[in-house]
Amino acid sequence: MASLNRVVMQKISLQWLVDLEPAKLDAAEISGNWGERLGFLSYSAFHYPDHDPCAGPFRDADGKRCKFDVILANQVWEHIERPYAATRNVLRMLRPGGWFWLAVPFFVPYHAVPVDCSRWSALGLKNLLIETGFDEDSIMAAQWGNRAAALRNLEPDWPPASSSDDDLTNDPEFPLVSWAMARRPLDRAASG
Repeated sequence: MASLNRVVMQKISLQWLVDLEPAKLDAAEISGNWGERLGFLSYSAFHYPDHDPCAGPFRDADGKRCKFDVILANQVWEHIERPYAATRNVLRMLRPGGWFWLAVPFFVPYHAVPVDCSRWSALGLKNLLIETGFDEDSIMAAQWGNRAAALRNLEPDWPPASSSDDDLTNDPEFPLVSWAMARRPLDRAASG
């Protein structure tokens, strides 16, 4: 069962990604396999911290930089110690016109697996993507949460599993999760 904190995010994000026509795209996911079910042309998983995007673009067995049409990062960027460097490295791993989708918690308990470093609102994610070189006009960013769901985050078994009784009404002033998707410019050369 999905975490209450992710129900709305997953529904909206799945639509964003389906609209990209996944069957035509080479995809990578940093930590996890949430996007594997989308039926990408190819799909690679890179598990953090074994594959740290702060250290540089990921390389294949021959030492060549990996290149993808879409990169996903679900609930991992809050653990990244240098998120600006990591996001610039994601940009370098994308083909021109490629997409980066990421989702992060905003108002949830501290969870140091292996570390817990950052929180972003939807606007914060948008600014992160702009400042690291993504096309500002392409950015879609959203956030979801409410006080009732926040109270569920205080339950001993965390994260809370969703239930049919949960209120999914969004309170824009009380986000629990934020997510965004942005495109690498078509004409921008990514260095390195």
